Amino acid sequence: MIDKQQVIDLTNEWLADKEYFLVDVVISKDSKITVEIDHAEGVWIEDCADLSRHIESGLSRETEDYELEVGSAGLGQPFKVTQQYMNHVGMEVEVLTKDGKKIKGILKEATDVAFTITITKKEKIEGMKRPQLVEEDLCFPYDGVKYTKYIINFK
Repeated sequence: MIDKQQVIDLTNEWLADKEYFLVDVVISKDSKITVEIDHAEGVWIEDCADLSRHIESGLSRETEDYELEVGSAGLGQPFKVTQQYMNHVGMEVEVLTKDGKKIKGILKEATDVAFTITITKKEKIEGMKRPQLVEEDLCFPYDGVKYTKYIINFK
């Protein structure tokens, strides 16, 4: 079986002088290695190929046969690491809470322990005939939600 920590170490070695960050490493039972990286400005295919060659140089196919896939974290996929939240501040996100409620809003802030989104909702204000749009900030600890993902708009 391929050692996951060895793949992580090889990836981190390649990432050391770059602005990329590691999102996930998954190794299946049939030795398929999937490495996901991300970057604030997107992931370039040439860099994925370079990282793939770097990982392959540290693994031995004579010891174990494997399939290696290196790519970006995937647009529209749930965030897996704090850096993804930080990179998407100011953008629209969807949050699925632990109780199953979906909330859409603008990612306002991300810290090491929690994130805040700003939602817009209609609220009845005293003295007004019609409900008005008001903004409200909602704060969530990372482990307090099932997922958060970037909303892709084609407007």
